[in-house]
Amino acid sequence: MVNDDTRWMKLALGLGARGLGQVRPNPAVGCVIVKNGRLLGRGWTQPSGRPHAETVALAQAGEAARGATAYVTLEPCAHHGKTPPCATALVAAGIARVICPLEDPDSRVSGNGFQILRKAGIVVETGAMETAAREAHKGFLFKTSQNRPMLTLKLATSLDGRIATAKGESRWITGPQARATVHQMRASHDAVLIGGGTAKADDPMLDIRGLGLARANPVRIVVDSQLTLSLESRLARSARDIPLWLCHNDAPEEKQAAWKALGAKLIAVKRGKKGLDMADLMAKLASEGLTRVLCEGGGQLAASLIAANLVDRLEVFHAGLALGASGTPALAPLPFDSLQDFPRFKLCEVRKLGPDTLASYTP
Repeated sequence: MVNDDTRWMKLALGLGARGLGQVRPNPAVGCVIVKNGRLLGRGWTQPSGRPHAETVALAQAGEAARGATAYVTLEPCAHHGKTPPCATALVAAGIARVICPLEDPDSRVSGNGFQILRKAGIVVETGAMETAAREAHKGFLFKTSQNRPMLTLKLATSLDGRIATAKGESRWITGPQARATVHQMRASHDAVLIGGGTAKADDPMLDIRGLGLARANPVRIVVDSQLTLSLESRLARSARDIPLWLCHNDAPEEKQAAWKALGAKLIAVKRGKKGLDMADLMAKLASEGLTRVLCEGGGQLAASLIAANLVDRLEVFHAGLALGASGTPALAPLPFDSLQDFPRFKLCEVRKLGPDTLASYTP
């Protein structure tokens, strides 16, 4: 039997998920206010990170919040930013009890929020659904403690692990339901990342279509060391409408100037053994406030991220299609020799999407 604390924390986590991809650099927090088994207010972090979940929930609850319990998915903030601290707001509202699974690792909070609550006589209980909360806030936790965003790698392949025919034809390997799921993934991430080769071959938009979520379009990031992508590409032509970031390494000044004139943001990244240094790339993206990044290819970029041990979730769409050995493999060669050195992933879930399947893995 599910106890009441678990029940309400599940609701708070579900609400918080609505902010994923919309609130960077803030965490996507959920909050519910409950008294005598009755839901008085609910909230989640709003687009651009303000107002916070607690503020929204307390506004709904009003005076009824006095003596109530607040279920919050991450420690309430304790610092003055664009808004006053949420911990202070909970105290002022007369909340009697706060249930929260996690301490916020941000140095401006990190236990201080709980301290404010306890000093005011509020009962604070931690640990409820901690594993689920850590998963929900993984991107924010990684950015804060590891200086990198959480990375999801998406692959869409044939049965034999190919992403294109020998002639480069790749549209469409998977069906409409799988493609709609990819657009949902884009909506729950801060940014979508591709390599320069994929950008040139596919001329993609990397926006969200068909879901009524155009306002949720992610930042579009292209790894293009020397800025060789065409200034006439769809990404270039839409750079002022949907954010476009180009990651390069000492590209010619005239190319940098041309892209800046189109509205693109340029990020200089260190060079690695092959192409750009992936660890430095992730650190630079974290410094720009990104917490969740979805990589959609191509094979060289995907292999580089796997080799650097930077993939936190692997989403593999399989189509009932065989392309044979002449097709383009999903991954470029990995720098390992022995079987025991190659990375292994743990299967978490398999879903059927029309004629295709989606297998989800973690390292």
